[in-house]
Amino acid sequence: MTPTSTNNKPLESWIWDAACSIRGAKDAPKYKDYILPLIFTKRLCDVFDDELNRIAAEVGSRQKAFQLARADHKLVRFYLPLVPDDPEQPVWSVIRKLSDRIGEGVTTHMRAIARANPLLQGIIDRVDFNATTHGQRDLDDDRLSNLIEAISTKRLGLDDVEADIIGKSYEYLIRKFAEGGGQSAGEFYTPPEVGTIMSRVLQPEPGMEIYDPTCGSGGLLIKCEIAMEEAAASPSPPSGKLAGEGVGVRGQSKPFAPLKLYGQEYIAETWAMANMNMIIHDMEGQIEIGDTFKNPKFRDRRGRLRTFDRVVANPMWNQDWFTEADYDNDELDRFPAGAGFPGKSSADWGWVQHIHASMNATGRAAVVLDTGAASRGSGNAGTNKEKTVRQWFVDHDLIESVLYLPENLFYNTTAPGIVLFLNKAKPKERQGKVLLVNASQIFAKGDPKNFIPEAGIQRIADTLIGWKEEEKLSRIVDHAELKKNDYNISPSRYIHTSDAETYRPIAEIVGELRVIEAEAKETDQALDRILKQLGIGA
Repeated sequence: MTPTSTNNKPLESWIWDAACSIRGAKDAPKYKDYILPLIFTKRLCDVFDDELNRIAAEVGSRQKAFQLARADHKLVRFYLPLVPDDPEQPVWSVIRKLSDRIGEGVTTHMRAIARANPLLQGIIDRVDFNATTHGQRDLDDDRLSNLIEAISTKRLGLDDVEADIIGKSYEYLIRKFAEGGGQSAGEFYTPPEVGTIMSRVLQPEPGMEIYDPTCGSGGLLIKCEIAMEEAAASPSPPSGKLAGEGVGVRGQSKPFAPLKLYGQEYIAETWAMANMNMIIHDMEGQIEIGDTFKNPKFRDRRGRLRTFDRVVANPMWNQDWFTEADYDNDELDRFPAGAGFPGKSSADWGWVQHIHASMNATGRAAVVLDTGAASRGSGNAGTNKEKTVRQWFVDHDLIESVLYLPENLFYNTTAPGIVLFLNKAKPKERQGKVLLVNASQIFAKGDPKNFIPEAGIQRIADTLIGWKEEEKLSRIVDHAELKKNDYNISPSRYIHTSDAETYRPIAEIVGELRVIEAEAKETDQALDRILKQLGIGA
C-alpha cells in the first residue's frame, strides 16, 4: 500500500474527507476525538520516517537505521516501536495494513508508542478505538479503516506541512461542526491572525515565562514562541535577553533560550490537544488540567498564585455560572477591593482580574473579550458592577491599549470581539492614557469567515507597538476623556471609520441589553425577598 500523493490538497479538504469517512458513527462534535489522535500519530510516523532516512543516508540502509534507533532512542525525536515487514515501507504502513480487529490493533499500537515515550503518556493513549456503548462499537472497523485511509492520503513530515497541523486541524473541526449544527459549542478558538497580533505586540523575549489560563489547544502560547523566534532571528532583534544558546525540550541546541510555556485547560480532550501541539512544535510547555477560575494550578511554594512575564488568553465569553461567593471566598486575592464581582451575567472582567493577578511586577497581558465588555454599564443611570471593575482597571492605569476587531472572524460567532492589552509597568509617556485602535475595517472576505491579511496584521501590530495615532484607525485617549464617557473604553465610541454617519455595532447593543435585563431580574428577585420578609405579596 503506497500512500497516495495528495499533499497539494488543501488542509481543510483533507480533514473534512477524514471526518466524512466516519460520518454516522458518532455525534459530529465527537469526530475530533478519533481523528486528531490518528493525525498526530501519522505526523509522528512521518517524522520518524524522515529521521530514519537521515540515519540511513549515513549508515547505508533503512534496516540498519531501524536497528540503531531501537538501540538508542536518543537518535530520534520520538522512537516508534512500529516496524514494517519491509523496512523500506513507511512506518505508518503498520497501522494502515491492519485488516482484522483494527480498533484493538490501533489502540495497542498507540499505547506501545506512549510506553516508549514518556512525554506521550496520557496524551496519545487516551482514546480506546475499540470502545463499545451498550454492546455496540462506537467506531466500527469498517469506518475506522476508512478513516485511516483518508488520513493516509497526506504526508505530514517536517517539510510537508506547517508545524501547527494539530492546532489547525482541531480548530477547523470545531468550526465546521459548530457551523453545521448551528451551535456555539462553547468553544471560541482564536483566529490565527488575532493570535499573531497579540504575540507580536507582547514582544516576548527568550527565556520568558508565558501563561494562558484558558489555553484550549495551546495556539496562543505557540504564537508567542513563534513571535519570539522570529524577532530573535531578525537582522536587528529587539533589545532584551537575546544572547546565548538554549536547549530544546529533548536536549537539542537552539540559538536562543526558548520560552517557558504554561497553560491550564478544563476539557480533557482539549488538554491532550494542547500537549500534542507542544510536542509537535518541540516547545517547552507544562499544560495542567482543571478549572482555572476555581482552582488555578500554578502556584508558588507558599500556595500563592504564580506570576508570569506575559499572559495571553481567550476565555469563554460571558460565562454566567460564577456566583458572588466565588469572588468573595477567593483565597488567592485575585479580586481586589473596589473591583471584585462584575455581576452574574458575565465573568469577562473576572477573568481579567485573574490575568492581572497572574502578571509579575513588569508583566504584560493580552486577552480577547466579548465586544460588550468594553462598554456595558456606561451611560446607564446608577451603578453597574461590570463598569465598576472596568473603572478600577482604568483608574489604576493598567490598560495600555484596546483593539476592536473586525466582525465575523471567530469560528462560531459573528461578534467582532476586542483585545485588551494590560501593562503593570507602563512607560511614563503612556501613563494616564489608553491607545484605542478600531480595526473593524481591516479584513478580507473569506468563506464563510472573514480574515485579516498579512499586511493588515502588520499594520495593526505596528500601530499598537508604536502607539501611533492614525485617522480612522487609532487615537490616544486620556483618562479624563474616558471618565467623561463613563468609562466606555470601546474604540468604536471614539474612532469613526468612515465619513458616513456611524452607528454602534448591534452585537454591542444586544450585549448591553442582556446585562440590563439580568440586573433587572436580580433587582426584582431581591425586591420579592424583601416583600416576603415583610409579609407582603405571595
